[in-house]
Amino acid sequence: MEPVLVAVSYTDPEAPALFTESLRRTGFGVLRDHPVPYSLIEEIMREWLAFFGTDAKFSYLVEGAGREGFFSEAIAETAKGNARRDLKEYFHIYEWGRYPAEVSDAARRYFQLASTLAAELLEWVERHTPAEVRSRFRMPLSQMITNSPDTLLRILRYPPLPDGTDDAMRAAAHEDINLLTVLPASNERGLQLLDSSGQWVDIPCDPGSLIINLGDMLQEASGGYYRSTTHRVVNPTGEARRRSRISLPLFLHPRPEVVLSDRCTAGSYLEERLTELRRGKK
Repeated sequence: MEPVLVAVSYTDPEAPALFTESLRRTGFGVLRDHPVPYSLIEEIMREWLAFFGTDAKFSYLVEGAGREGFFSEAIAETAKGNARRDLKEYFHIYEWGRYPAEVSDAARRYFQLASTLAAELLEWVERHTPAEVRSRFRMPLSQMITNSPDTLLRILRYPPLPDGTDDAMRAAAHEDINLLTVLPASNERGLQLLDSSGQWVDIPCDPGSLIINLGDMLQEASGGYYRSTTHRVVNPTGEARRRSRISLPLFLHPRPEVVLSDRCTAGSYLEERLTELRRGKK
């Protein structure tokens, strides 16, 4: 596995092949010149950073086994194999779920734009997947996510880090559950992937770029041809420790009834992983 070093231009005629090859080699791809406006990303980051700084967020606090709304640091995820929770708080947005009245519809607009782009990227992947692997897909990849109730926009805030928190990490090493994740470059660095030699590699986060990674469900559907890559968000050093980090991952999920393999549907696979989360895993 090789590091992600070069962003692919969405407008390049060779972009579908280059992007798919990057996913195949690293589990990640980076896109520039794409159709999601950077001004929209900036708007979302600005207004949600302000929202997380208010007590209004607690009006949307998730309770019990709920999936949509606000997750405080006290109920944030604990990565598998770790004793400490990740150092983050976040809001889960589904098309059918609650949405804060205190912010604009910018995040909802991003949800739609990024979902449309993700469907196109899945078409790229399928087109450049070997026929013997493609034959495993029970339906076109882009159709798996159409009208899925499980596709999730997670708006994350990693708070400033006080002294004495280095026994935990902003996001400990993990793999994503879903089919494909679309992530605009954050306002702060910190995202890393684990390469095949066991080295942690920084992922480019140039303003305006999109970072895309495949998840466990695409690995399952492809019989392991595409590999879900371990990644993490490391704690910053110096002055960056005093700043918040905002992240906007859109997790594209297939509809629950979509068959991923002889072993599972998307719904059964997701429930299996959510059960692990409830037990303190990631």
